[in-house]
Amino acid sequence: MDRRPWYYAARISLVAGLFAGSWAAFVLTGDSGWQFLVAALLAVAFAQVTLLAHDLAHGQVLRTRRASRIAGLFVGNLAVGLSYGWWQDKHTRHHANPNHEDHDPDVAPDVLIWSAKQAEASRGLPRFVGRWQAFLFFPLLTLEGWNLHVSSLRAMRRRTLKNRGTEALLLLAHFAAYFGAIFAVLPPGRAVLFLLVHQACFGVYLGCTFAPNHKGMPMLTAEDELDFLRRQVLTSRNVRGGRVVNTVLGGLNYQIEHHLFPSMPSCNLRRAQPIVREYCQALGVDYAESGLLESWGQALRHLHAAGAPLRQN
Repeated sequence: MDRRPWYYAARISLVAGLFAGSWAAFVLTGDSGWQFLVAALLAVAFAQVTLLAHDLAHGQVLRTRRASRIAGLFVGNLAVGLSYGWWQDKHTRHHANPNHEDHDPDVAPDVLIWSAKQAEASRGLPRFVGRWQAFLFFPLLTLEGWNLHVSSLRAMRRRTLKNRGTEALLLLAHFAAYFGAIFAVLPPGRAVLFLLVHQACFGVYLGCTFAPNHKGMPMLTAEDELDFLRRQVLTSRNVRGGRVVNTVLGGLNYQIEHHLFPSMPSCNLRRAQPIVREYCQALGVDYAESGLLESWGQALRHLHAAGAPLRQN
């Protein structure tokens, strides 16, 4: 549980360098077809900044909540255009009840459906998409970046959102700088294409980062009465793959340990893993691990099974 200031100093420096370097490459490349590769690189930078904001929201980086909140506002709202306060509230509710049909906002049937019960109750877009959602999952992820931006802006209407004025100003500053820079460097047609490629890659990256964690794991309802350990472990999945996967996923590949110890610095999760795995084995609690591609396959098979009642009608 000890802080790792040198790790985060190095990680922040690398992510900041990637972020600034991507924008520098964008300016230097100018009106060129190479800009679409730059758009993909910038999407990686945006995703890594978002993963850093995730650690800030959990109090893994800085000692005080106030310092974490201030840093999160600049990293989330200003750098990538995502409301730090809105996302933190949503993510906190997810951690309290992962994969719970009634309480986890990450499995709410907004577009996709996650269980046969949701399929039977679905109407409108979720019912239409749900039939073939396993095949539509990755195409839909190309819209996830836009969805997060729109949800962040819509959250500004909530009077309960803390620091709402500051968040709104930082979001407006982000979008003014973001769209202003792109349309200043590129002609309108290429600027629009750049936006589409960048946001599509950003959404796919984030989706492929968060989907392996819980999708395809057991769904909980009000009838399930589990203790904290089982509620967190049975609904989570770890992803094997070593340092490369650890870097790409921002440490979220140790999802079981992260859910048990959410304020533990992400670089320490691998040290906790053998202890947690051994403890779960001693209690007879299933401890799920898989490779990255296998985890995506499990998520897609779960989505296809959840939509089965709709294909029978």
